[in-house]
Amino acid sequence: MWRRRFSTGTASALTEKKWDALVVGGGHNGLTAAAYLARAGLSVAVLERRHLIGGAAVTEELIPGFKFSRCSYLHSLLRPTIVRHRQTFLFVNVFGYCDAGTYILIRELELARHGMKLLKPIAASFTPCLDGRYLLLGMNDRQDYLEISKFSRLDADAYPRYERKLQKFCKFMDFLLDSRTPETFHGGSCFNNQLRDKWHKSVFWASCLRHAVSLGQKDMVEFVDLLLSPTSKVLNQWFESDVLKATLAGDAVIGSMVSIQTSGSGYVLLHHVMGETDGDRNVWSHVEGGMGSISVAISNAAKEAGAHIVTGAEVSQLMIEDAGIVNGVLLADGKHVHSSVVLSNATPYKTFMGTTKINVAVDRLPQFQCCKLSHTEVGPQHTATIRLSAESMEEINSACQDAWNGIPSQRPVMEMTIPSSLDKTISPPGKHVVSLFTQYTPYKPSDGTWEDPTYRESYARRCFNLIDECAPNFSSSVIGYDMLTPPDLEREFGLTGGNIFHGAMGLDSLFLMRPVKGWSHHRTPVKGLYMCGSGSHPGGGVMGAPGRNAALVALHDLTNSPPS
Repeated sequence: MWRRRFSTGTASALTEKKWDALVVGGGHNGLTAAAYLARAGLSVAVLERRHLIGGAAVTEELIPGFKFSRCSYLHSLLRPTIVRHRQTFLFVNVFGYCDAGTYILIRELELARHGMKLLKPIAASFTPCLDGRYLLLGMNDRQDYLEISKFSRLDADAYPRYERKLQKFCKFMDFLLDSRTPETFHGGSCFNNQLRDKWHKSVFWASCLRHAVSLGQKDMVEFVDLLLSPTSKVLNQWFESDVLKATLAGDAVIGSMVSIQTSGSGYVLLHHVMGETDGDRNVWSHVEGGMGSISVAISNAAKEAGAHIVTGAEVSQLMIEDAGIVNGVLLADGKHVHSSVVLSNATPYKTFMGTTKINVAVDRLPQFQCCKLSHTEVGPQHTATIRLSAESMEEINSACQDAWNGIPSQRPVMEMTIPSSLDKTISPPGKHVVSLFTQYTPYKPSDGTWEDPTYRESYARRCFNLIDECAPNFSSSVIGYDMLTPPDLEREFGLTGGNIFHGAMGLDSLFLMRPVKGWSHHRTPVKGLYMCGSGSHPGGGVMGAPGRNAALVALHDLTNSPPS
């Protein structure tokens, strides 16, 4: 079912009229943008190059009976603003350039009504150790204390304070994620435009100041310190046990190509704990039917509002008038599709290192010899995010150093999830789907090439053998697997350089600097062209915020163009 052609109409219908908006790329952000624009009454078409929608948030049945979340694999970052059922009256003059007193009704996407069902894990994380111990977190506060106490009583006392502190910071981040940036708009030099631009920025910074004051000076200083510091420094200030620090450090490196000793890596740590599931912070859930179900739910909301979604529609170039205004796109088959604006869900620039995702079909549940809870049926550890080859921060740093030296990590840091432990719809009875998110892997290794089947096989076997150290006989349970190296991610999903965030998530590439200085408001120098992908503010992950924000900016511009 996941490989069928997805379309709400024929591709030929694209050329029959001029659209209000075209969205290039049917990833979750592109679909989100389309849904909001269509719900505001605009005619919208989504053009997806592949045979199915979803981009990196997609479910594919690559081995008969096994449905894989092929790229992204857990839910948490999708903004509650998008998920919930509510209506918002948006005052355009605060964020746009129309006459005072103009309001636009914005209906959020109500994704549960459109088929999205979340499956919460029993435990949050599981770190098996080679010495026979393990760390299982996230079942409840009392159990967390007992688990951490196995390694350090001081850490067990500090851990609740650490979580409360991060949750405080997350509330501040909520404001930034759901706001468009106070970028200067160069849409005209008349007095009214200048005044409105200053008003918009003053409103934003006043709100920002209120949130900062609510934190207090001490917490605000610690918040800035977290953003600027290496993850290793942050965690060393809080804890003493290697296993706990390594477990938490996993959130700072997953999907990012920096060392935990790199200044600013603390932000990525915060980025991965600021999500939520049904109001519970830092809970990473599975999605019934795989991550593609999120994209399908968003597309259902878009289709309900009248959006036209077509797959197998590859865009070859933009059509730009002599005045430098976009007026549509040219498809690879030669068709011209006209529109007033174009929103691009593609990556804005390149990076050079990536991750490698391995989707594995197995004939039995992995059994971790260190865990006394092991049994043939699903236990809490199987529902958790399982961290492998990361018993200390030194191991994580060593893996990163290998990639910096041009070779895939000798002992890759791995995040294993087993979605079939909770979701019975994605694998045959008794068999399971295993997701391995491994890092670090160079885009162009110095000791071989990802185009060489033997080289690819050796990396996969290296990962399987490392799992065998904790879960004996895992390798022998493998029925088949699908491996996506950085070039595969780029070729198959358009993730330039194999970067899942559409670009680095360092402090020099966030907020007003994302993707580059002067472009953070989703507009580009080409009038009518907007960026709505993860490479734009507020960043990567299955968040939806870039798509929502870009749609609102485009909606403002279409509804009330600024005077010349």
